[in-house]
Amino acid sequence: MSSLPKCPKCNSEYTYEDGENYVCPECAHEWPKNAAAVTEEKRVWRDANGNELQDGDSVTVIKDLKIKGSSSVVKVGTKVKNIRLIEGDHDIDCKIDGIGAMQLKSEFVKKA
Repeated sequence: MSSLPKCPKCNSEYTYEDGENYVCPECAHEWPKNAAAVTEEKRVWRDANGNELQDGDSVTVIKDLKIKGSSSVVKVGTKVKNIRLIEGDHDIDCKIDGIGAMQLKSEFVKKA
Protein backbone atom coordinates (compact mmCIF):
# COMPACT_ATOMS: atom_id res chain seq x y z
CA MET A 1 0.00 0.00 0.00
CA SER A 2 1.32 3.45 -0.88
CA SER A 3 2.16 5.92 1.88
CA LEU A 4 1.68 8.88 -0.47
CA PRO A 5 -1.22 11.23 0.30
CA LYS A 6 -4.41 11.25 -1.77
CA CYS A 7 -5.00 14.12 -4.16
CA PRO A 8 -6.61 17.05 -2.29
CA LYS A 9 -8.53 18.06 -5.41
CA CYS A 10 -10.09 14.80 -6.68
CA ASN A 11 -9.21 12.39 -3.83
CA SER A 12 -7.39 10.03 -6.20
CA GLU A 13 -5.10 7.49 -4.54
CA TYR A 14 -2.77 7.21 -7.57
CA THR A 15 -0.48 10.14 -6.73
CA TYR A 16 3.24 10.08 -7.36
CA GLU A 17 6.30 12.13 -6.43
CA ASP A 18 7.95 14.48 -8.90
CA GLY A 19 10.89 16.36 -7.42
CA GLU A 20 9.58 18.59 -4.62
CA ASN A 21 5.91 18.01 -5.56
CA TYR A 22 3.21 15.38 -5.50
CA VAL A 23 1.30 14.94 -8.77
CA CYS A 24 -2.13 13.45 -9.48
CA PRO A 25 -2.27 11.65 -12.84
CA GLU A 26 -6.08 11.79 -12.96
CA CYS A 27 -6.70 15.56 -12.60
CA ALA A 28 -3.11 16.85 -13.17
CA HIS A 29 -3.14 18.69 -9.83
CA GLU A 30 0.30 19.38 -8.33
CA TRP A 31 1.02 20.35 -4.74
CA PRO A 32 4.20 20.69 -2.69
CA LYS A 33 5.40 17.88 -0.44
CA ASN A 34 5.38 20.29 2.50
CA ALA A 35 1.66 20.95 2.02
CA ALA A 36 1.28 21.52 5.76
CA ALA A 37 2.98 24.88 5.25
CA VAL A 38 0.69 25.74 2.35
CA THR A 39 -2.93 26.40 3.24
CA GLU A 40 -5.62 26.49 0.61
CA GLU A 41 -7.79 29.58 0.75
CA LYS A 42 -11.51 28.99 1.04
CA ARG A 43 -13.55 31.21 -1.28
CA VAL A 44 -15.80 33.73 0.42
CA TRP A 45 -18.84 35.04 -1.42
CA ARG A 46 -19.96 38.59 -0.60
CA ASP A 47 -23.07 40.55 -1.55
CA ALA A 48 -23.15 44.12 -2.91
CA ASN A 49 -22.76 45.53 0.63
CA GLY A 50 -19.83 43.28 1.54
CA ASN A 51 -21.78 40.88 3.77
CA GLU A 52 -20.65 37.26 3.64
CA LEU A 53 -23.12 34.90 1.93
CA GLN A 54 -23.72 31.26 2.92
CA ASP A 55 -25.64 28.39 1.31
CA GLY A 56 -29.31 28.63 2.30
CA ASP A 57 -29.34 32.41 2.82
CA SER A 58 -32.11 34.66 1.51
CA VAL A 59 -31.14 37.61 -0.67
CA THR A 60 -32.87 40.57 -2.30
CA VAL A 61 -32.17 41.73 -5.87
CA ILE A 62 -30.90 45.36 -5.92
CA LYS A 63 -31.17 46.05 -9.67
CA ASP A 64 -33.58 45.15 -12.48
CA LEU A 65 -32.02 42.16 -14.23
CA LYS A 66 -32.94 41.27 -17.80
CA ILE A 67 -33.21 37.54 -18.43
CA LYS A 68 -31.19 36.55 -21.46
CA GLY A 69 -33.31 34.98 -24.21
CA SER A 70 -36.56 36.20 -22.69
CA SER A 71 -38.56 39.40 -22.38
CA SER A 72 -38.91 38.83 -18.62
CA VAL A 73 -37.16 40.93 -15.99
CA VAL A 74 -36.24 40.17 -12.38
CA LYS A 75 -37.45 43.33 -10.61
CA VAL A 76 -35.68 45.28 -7.87
CA GLY A 77 -36.70 44.00 -4.44
CA THR A 78 -37.38 40.43 -5.56
CA LYS A 79 -36.60 38.16 -2.61
CA VAL A 80 -34.77 34.92 -3.39
CA LYS A 81 -34.80 32.22 -0.71
CA ASN A 82 -32.48 29.28 -0.11
CA ILE A 83 -29.59 30.22 -2.43
CA ARG A 84 -26.76 27.85 -3.32
CA LEU A 85 -23.25 29.23 -3.87
CA ILE A 86 -21.29 27.90 -6.84
CA GLU A 87 -18.00 28.65 -8.61
CA GLY A 88 -18.06 30.74 -11.75
CA ASP A 89 -19.09 34.15 -13.07
CA HIS A 90 -22.70 33.74 -11.96
CA ASP A 91 -22.02 32.47 -8.47
CA ILE A 92 -25.53 32.08 -7.01
CA ASP A 93 -27.80 29.21 -8.09
CA CYS A 94 -31.45 29.70 -7.10
CA LYS A 95 -35.13 29.41 -7.95
CA ILE A 96 -37.16 32.59 -8.30
CA ASP A 97 -40.93 32.37 -7.83
CA GLY A 98 -42.72 32.97 -11.13
CA ILE A 99 -39.52 32.66 -13.18
CA GLY A 100 -37.83 29.38 -12.24
CA ALA A 101 -34.27 28.19 -11.84
CA MET A 102 -31.52 30.63 -12.71
CA GLN A 103 -28.09 31.90 -11.73
CA LEU A 104 -27.31 35.36 -10.38
CA LYS A 105 -24.17 37.36 -9.72
CA SER A 106 -23.54 38.12 -6.07
CA GLU A 107 -22.79 41.78 -6.92
CA PHE A 108 -26.49 42.33 -7.76
CA VAL A 109 -27.97 41.06 -4.50
CA LYS A 110 -27.96 42.02 -0.84
CA LYS A 111 -28.42 39.73 2.12
CA ALA A 112 -32.01 39.79 3.40
